[in-house]
Amino acid sequence: MGQVAENAVFTEKAGFPEYKVGPLDVLSITYWTPSREEGFKQNVYTTTVRPDGRISFIFGDDITAGGQTTREIDDILTELARKYMRDPRIEVIVKEFKSKSALLSGQINVNTLMQGQNGPGKYPLFGKTRVLDLISTAGGIISGKVDGNGDLRRVELVRKGKRYTLNLYNAMFRGDLSENVVLDDGDVVTVPELPIYAERVYIFGQVNQQGVRRLREAHDLLNAIAISGGTTPTAVKTDVKIIREYVERKGQPVILSANLDEILYQGDLSQNIGLKDGDVIYVPRRVIGDINEFIANITPSLDFLLTRPAQFRTNYMLDQNALRW
Repeated sequence: MGQVAENAVFTEKAGFPEYKVGPLDVLSITYWTPSREEGFKQNVYTTTVRPDGRISFIFGDDITAGGQTTREIDDILTELARKYMRDPRIEVIVKEFKSKSALLSGQINVNTLMQGQNGPGKYPLFGKTRVLDLISTAGGIISGKVDGNGDLRRVELVRKGKRYTLNLYNAMFRGDLSENVVLDDGDVVTVPELPIYAERVYIFGQVNQQGVRRLREAHDLLNAIAISGGTTPTAVKTDVKIIREYVERKGQPVILSANLDEILYQGDLSQNIGLKDGDVIYVPRRVIGDINEFIANITPSLDFLLTRPAQFRTNYMLDQNALRW
């Protein structure tokens, strides 16, 4: 769908996209007639394409305009005018685009300072328009807020009853245009809300504020500990565990160990492990001797936490002691 040379909105002529005129479009037709005073007099005629796709002009009635480009309509009118004029000059443009449109909804900016339409709504299509073009024209996605941001990785397109999911993040930041689809008449584009914790890490045990943290704010162990209010007096900082790829490895995760004291008091930054999406940080209150026993003990909590994060936030975030093992 990203590589099309024609659809209901446009067709390519010599590699250049041209709009297809349709019912309710308003055309402006300019033609020149001889004038003694001016040599040639400019005349402007405005007409609306009827529901049957036809128009009337001074040189003819019931002229087919629907499905034609303005250049093709120009050729038709010029040929008709030859019956009444020598070397007629005619120019046809679309004054108002009304026949094709796409609906844009979801997390789209509403900017009161912008002129013209912006935000969610129905937008006319007037040529070869891609999804990102439409979003940009409408004001872009909502971003920079605590929540409610637009998720470019899961943009939904509904076309003729079929649903498609588009990853426009790749188009914007990686140059991959394969999913930046060319829009067709009647398309519905929805930019969903970015989950509050789309890329997240979890921190529990002997910290002052247990819970879920954004990965972009807790990108390494020290940052995660810091934004969680630091450790409690009973924390064993020499044996912090990071549980990685629990879901991906079906309950047999990678276990990383870190010594916070060596980071804080000896400057050993090799212990400051960089975090990944889904990592679970556990600050114990006693040294963990048997890793297998440790995994077995926390498996029920991890199953709930990592497979149902939304329920976790609802049920546990208000109780900071709920998972203080």
